[in-house]
Amino acid sequence: MSKKVIFFILIFFCTNALSNENYFLMLKNSKVNVRMGPGLDYPVKFIYKKKYLPVKVIDKKENFRKVIDHKKNSGWIHISQLKKVNSVIVLSNRILFKKPTFNSKPIANLENGRLLILKKCKKNWCEVRSQNYSGWINMDNVWGKD
Repeated sequence: MSKKVIFFILIFFCTNALSNENYFLMLKNSKVNVRMGPGLDYPVKFIYKKKYLPVKVIDKKENFRKVIDHKKNSGWIHISQLKKVNSVIVLSNRILFKKPTFNSKPIANLENGRLLILKKCKKNWCEVRSQNYSGWINMDNVWGKD
């Protein structure tokens, strides 16, 4: 085989692998229908009532995305109800710090399942806000960020 043919085969497979990758989005509204299948004709399976909830896209068909949440619930959501993710959920009890280091002053205890809005990130730390608190959290063991 020539080098050109091998190059094009590699590009084809790499591009397909990247397009099939799972990624995170978040809910745009405080009430979002999750359907049994990818269409408005499919029955509603359940309703999310948490604006900004991060979900992982695991499949897509036309204007619908099949998503899974941090509790392993899955279903189909119309793309108009989703937007780029800027939130995470902590998967275990965590401490919110004043600065991006474990030696910094602790601000609050965050319980498992707490929704956090991301402000900015540096390496493995992100500045977040949650209700009355704002500070830094180490991004190990969170749902919503790759």
